[in-house]
Amino acid sequence: MAETGRSVDAVIVGAGFAGMYMLHRLRGLGLSALVLEAGGGVGGTWYWNRYPGARCDIESLEYSYQFSEELQMEWEWTERYATQPEILRYAEHVADRFALWDDISFDTRVTAAHFDERVGRWMVETDRGEVVAARYCVMATGCLSSTNWPDIPGLDRFAGAVYHTGRWPHERVDFSGLRVAVIGTGSSAIQSIPMIAQQASQLYVFQRTPNYSIPAHNRPLQAEEVAAFREGWRAFRQANKEMPFGFGSRYGRTERMTAEASEAERQAAYEERWQLGGLPFMGAFADLIVDVEANETAGRFVRGKIAEIVKDPEVASMLSPRTVVGCKRLCVDSGYYDTFNLPHVSLVDVGVSPISAFFEAGLRAGGVEYCVDAVVFATGFDAMTGALHNIDIRGRGGLELREKWAAGPRAYLGLATAGFPNLFMITGPGSPSVLSNMLPSIEQHVDWIADCIGYLQDRQVHRIEPSVEAEDAWVDHVNEVASATLMHGCNSWYLGANVPGKPRVFMPYIGFPEYVAKCGEVVAGGYSGFVLGVGG
Repeated sequence: MAETGRSVDAVIVGAGFAGMYMLHRLRGLGLSALVLEAGGGVGGTWYWNRYPGARCDIESLEYSYQFSEELQMEWEWTERYATQPEILRYAEHVADRFALWDDISFDTRVTAAHFDERVGRWMVETDRGEVVAARYCVMATGCLSSTNWPDIPGLDRFAGAVYHTGRWPHERVDFSGLRVAVIGTGSSAIQSIPMIAQQASQLYVFQRTPNYSIPAHNRPLQAEEVAAFREGWRAFRQANKEMPFGFGSRYGRTERMTAEASEAERQAAYEERWQLGGLPFMGAFADLIVDVEANETAGRFVRGKIAEIVKDPEVASMLSPRTVVGCKRLCVDSGYYDTFNLPHVSLVDVGVSPISAFFEAGLRAGGVEYCVDAVVFATGFDAMTGALHNIDIRGRGGLELREKWAAGPRAYLGLATAGFPNLFMITGPGSPSVLSNMLPSIEQHVDWIADCIGYLQDRQVHRIEPSVEAEDAWVDHVNEVASATLMHGCNSWYLGANVPGKPRVFMPYIGFPEYVAKCGEVVAGGYSGFVLGVGG
């Protein structure tokens, strides 16, 4: 490594919602902290993901910080589901409101973080050649920040424009009059395809596996509902914390099982949730993620809706998933299925006829050549571990994180990993993270980390890391919880199945309230499962 430059109490990697709040909390402890951010601004995923139609699939009144009542009162969302530009403006407002900018180094990518056992410090190196020394290193790198690019021969020969939804240009992209190929039909594709279709002269959608999508029914927020939220926001937030995935309390929680309802009652319940829109669809019955037969009733309902919307029966069949509803992340859309009724939109099944190669004028799939002017990769992310593996992280004895996690990620509570003292991860593998409302999950993790660091500082304890035994027990517990549901039963990015060669390990923890209780038990036990040390 290069010579050490600055020295701070804590280095935070990433200036998304996690990194910004972590900086705010550490400042409140009287500690010096520096945020290192690869992008040119705050916002994390909302800085990078600027593709057409990008918006949150959690309602805007729920997708915000809770730590400041003043912030709750002064910011006003305009739509039920906020768009990327509005969420980015919110992130920038937070940075202004709490004067965070001066302690963030932008356009600075962290390349390595090595723990120096002699001095008990993390040495964090950047692509600028600087090394920052810190007692604590907090990875706020995000769950969906490392883009997944498929390895398709000949891409370098393609003469047209190439985009990835996760790394969209900051300037406006105009597809007017162009022939466009979108590869992938996950969330970013489902959001962007209707928008791209409005401009393109021809749109080819290359689908490997269809996904379930529920209409958003997005709309402007009414003044009276914003006023009601502000008046009762504390109770609303508390009710959300008690929901299985940390959101949706305003629509209620049912304990009713599908078998307890008649066919007509089930159809009515699904129809009500379909008209409501969004992810609360899965709240129609209590057993949808644990019982195959129950889940199939929801699957049949959605497939029936697709058949109603899409006029061509063959296309409707291709768009209809046969997998369990919810084993892949449920998508939320605005006119996705209707888009396939347009005469200039074509669906290509690459599950049957894979893309074999690009050539100068387009791409080839199933022996057919498709000439296009632009290609959009909507192929998702190397979720939860990709951003960490992109950094050379080494703990005690030079142990590489990539080596330790070669068979899959291992972390205690998703917060820390054995062999890496004073290294914390926000919404890491083994925490609710992507199976929850991310902002409250982020806040819960940041608060836990900040309180832990405060505990260490007050007692002059210099090092903390999980024991191997506690870590192993937690990984087993995460998998035990997942195995009791249907969510681990298909090839999803929750298991890393979208990245060739990535170990198949179910990474998120299912159950937000249960997880928070477990974290509280660890603290109440004097950080049980962690090894605390002095010296260095």
